[in-house]
Amino acid sequence: MLININQASHRPIYLQIVDEVRRAIAVGTLQAEDSLPSVRQTAVDLRINPNTVQQAYRELEREGIVHVRRGRGTFVTGLRDSADERKELARSLAITALQEAQRHGFNLDELIDALRLEAAGGSTREDQS
Repeated sequence: MLININQASHRPIYLQIVDEVRRAIAVGTLQAEDSLPSVRQTAVDLRINPNTVQQAYRELEREGIVHVRRGRGTFVTGLRDSADERKELARSLAITALQEAQRHGFNLDELIDALRLEAAGGSTREDQS
């Protein structure tokens, strides 16, 4: 499983890890009873403190997304309805986009316009001249 984090993001790293696991479940990369990489291995791969990974795994367990088998590892639980997972993932992306837009001084209409433009194939500076 590939976990991407953004060190420059205002979102805490442990929540980025939680988001990445949820994303992997929503898109089908992770299935029920698949194991997550160990805390130590994930920390090494991401070059972060193992306590941060542990915090993310605890949050995932608290939410019922994973369960721990002592001495064996951390495993994905029986999955919720994938449509619900996808809606939750979309909601999470929307929240992040809104927060970032507001942080950069953009309003909702400007964000929606930019999203529509990108969805339609985008535009380069050369196209605008």
